[in-house]
Amino acid sequence: MAISEKPKVLFVLHLPPPVHGAATVGKTIFESDYIKSHYQCRFINLATAASLEDIGHFRFHKLSDFLHLKRKIKEAVIEFQPDLIYLTPSAVGLAFFKDYFIVQMLKRMGKKVLLHFHNKGVKQHQDNIIYDFCYKRFFKNVKVMLLSSYLYPDMERYLKEDQYSVCFNGIPVKETKQIERDTSSKEPVNIMFLSNLLIAKGIYVLIDACKILKDRNIPFTCTVIGAETNEISAETLNDYIRENGLNNQIKYVGKAYGEEKDAYFDKTDIFAFPTFNETFGLVLLEAMQYAIPIVSTPEGGIQDILIDGKNGLMCKTRDSASLASALQRLIENPELRKEMGTCGKEIYLQKFTLEHFEQQFVRIINSSLN
Repeated sequence: MAISEKPKVLFVLHLPPPVHGAATVGKTIFESDYIKSHYQCRFINLATAASLEDIGHFRFHKLSDFLHLKRKIKEAVIEFQPDLIYLTPSAVGLAFFKDYFIVQMLKRMGKKVLLHFHNKGVKQHQDNIIYDFCYKRFFKNVKVMLLSSYLYPDMERYLKEDQYSVCFNGIPVKETKQIERDTSSKEPVNIMFLSNLLIAKGIYVLIDACKILKDRNIPFTCTVIGAETNEISAETLNDYIRENGLNNQIKYVGKAYGEEKDAYFDKTDIFAFPTFNETFGLVLLEAMQYAIPIVSTPEGGIQDILIDGKNGLMCKTRDSASLASALQRLIENPELRKEMGTCGKEIYLQKFTLEHFEQQFVRIINSSLN
């Protein structure tokens, strides 16, 4: 297809920094040759937060950044004349109202809009008169892309079923060094947690579960990887680990990317992610790629990823005892860990590769163009 025949799509999305789920997917879209082969693309970074600590907090510079962003988008629409505008909005907070005004501007300009949600919280705020007023107008005459059908109930008051499509996130296939995990090793089983240090990701639930395991005399080690946030600093986390007498079992190593992160996955036997506020959980796909059994909660799209008893174990949300029991079962059953890890690898290859994501994504873009 000649360039002149390709539909024009303006992508208004989050790009790193800071690194979080929406920004990671945004970077994937920005770098995708497959997506660029189908459309004439232009990209604008939607983010106004410079760091994880900055997310969700009002700063005076953000107002000027928003006005600059709004003007930049308007100028791009006038000059580029896109057939579709793809935007990754926030569902709540000041960021939602920023996105609300941008989307309303695009509608007034007569443009088709596709909203790709990487977060939730609409239902939690829908009884607020201001949110309700804005949500009714925000979701009118737009198409929506969700990470999972399990997320639809969050916005079903405002979103008709024929307005949304589901596109699972995906990550690139890579050669992993350790596909066959050593189940005969006498070394303590290593549990891994990987996420930005946010309370809702369940890090304190995991530490409490580790205390239960220690009290049961279950041998294990636990590696915690993630960037500090305004909620949890390295000092705060290490203090909590020390207060629970887990210095010898849990080690916080800070951020890790690329080959350094891969090296930690190579040494991991169980991946624990006891989140209680999640839309999808890209880190679970990374663990499955390494044939690591996963333990997580039935939050959002995780229910599409984790099949309880197949590629890991589902534990109750905000329940350290439930998490500890799931971890203990896997620690004490090396063959079960191997079986579940292998199954997880197969599920990842069947449903959650980058290729699957790109193909689903293009199908939804094409449908939204019509």
